[in-house]
Amino acid sequence: MSMSWEREYKKRLKEADEALECVKSGMRVYIQPGCAEPEALVEALIRRAPQVYDVEIVHMMTMGCAPYVAPEMAGHFRHNAVFIGANVREAINDGRADYTPIYLSEIEELFESGAMPLDVALIEVSPPDSHGYCSFGVGVDTTLTAAKVAKHVVAQINDNMPRTYGDSFIHVSDISAFVESSRPLCALKKPIVTDLQVAIARNVASLIGDGAVLQTGIGGIPDAVLPLLMDRQDLGVHSELVSDGVIPLIEAGVLTGARKNFKPRKIILGFALGTPRLFDFLDNNPIFEFHPTSYTNDPGLIARNDNMVAINSALQVDLTGQVCSDSIGNQFYSGIGGQVDFLRGASRSKGGKPIIAISSTAKHDTISRIVPMLDPGAGVVTSRGLVRYIVTEYGVAYLHGKSIRERAKALIEIAHPKFREGLYEYCEKTKWLQNPHTAQTTVSR
Repeated sequence: MSMSWEREYKKRLKEADEALECVKSGMRVYIQPGCAEPEALVEALIRRAPQVYDVEIVHMMTMGCAPYVAPEMAGHFRHNAVFIGANVREAINDGRADYTPIYLSEIEELFESGAMPLDVALIEVSPPDSHGYCSFGVGVDTTLTAAKVAKHVVAQINDNMPRTYGDSFIHVSDISAFVESSRPLCALKKPIVTDLQVAIARNVASLIGDGAVLQTGIGGIPDAVLPLLMDRQDLGVHSELVSDGVIPLIEAGVLTGARKNFKPRKIILGFALGTPRLFDFLDNNPIFEFHPTSYTNDPGLIARNDNMVAINSALQVDLTGQVCSDSIGNQFYSGIGGQVDFLRGASRSKGGKPIIAISSTAKHDTISRIVPMLDPGAGVVTSRGLVRYIVTEYGVAYLHGKSIRERAKALIEIAHPKFREGLYEYCEKTKWLQNPHTAQTTVSR
């Protein structure tokens, strides 16, 4: 066997520009997202722009730059985001690129069913092992499936890509062209955690007991929660992604997965977003088990973890518990992502806790994130029927099974003090709450 794959490999080894000649006008091209973005292939794709028209580029959030959304690329390339990253946000809100709202768990089904057929998949993998298998490394996510269904698979072979375990391999025979390019992976800048995020994280951490299984989304609050869990025992992880924050917990013997009843002892994840330290830590590390997003984010599988704690963030929450996470008014900001997948899974888990963690205000305390009504155009990602815990720096509101009156009261209590009066006044107008102040004065008269 060994000789035959080596021959295949040499035969299909190309320069980037030659490998990208498979991209023709009118095609749909998938790019591996996150820290595994194949930058050498993206650069070659841009050089191909003058030769092609109406090429759609689809992916989740990428960590590299996205030159195909530049205004001068109009007519050649158009990006369709299934989750919006900072590098394409402006293009989408300028109308030069598209946003497709979808649960992360259902993206791969679009590729497989032919609803969104893929012509070319651009991927980045480790060099082949002795059996001819390359590892998807830090990003299995939606990429394994994309590579399975795409007509052409072009792989950037990067010796900096760690070899990771799980459902994370592709054989040389399933790849159409190889481009060797040794360069550091796209790293995530280590986020600066603020005092405010730590205050919110303290309230979140108070909900996490020994043996809990964690999903942490992306951002400052989830990053602030992990260091506060050093005194817990036998934590586990089942998440769409992990970042550097898990390393100290693993090294301290806190994150063991020993009590996990589904996939014990394994950290289940779809992709890793972090720094080179994380990439080194993942390399050949059997505690990490990578799976496609359709697996990691399947609410039924998530729910099989007892004590599943899902921690997600949002942009705005109204007094009835509706959660907006993907837009600021009608300006699209991120995406539905895995929030609903994990909140649904955690709400069906025995002892599970679905949590939305937010700061009570934005823009230096000038606007409240807890609002009487969502902004016009704001997208409800998590409905008022699914929401359970809302956490701010002022406390925890538990909304499940609560009436509108009880929800409004609980949410006002965790809003910023300077906005509470205004929120009460709105509730008087809607008759959701009798303001305790006015109620008392009428009684005393």
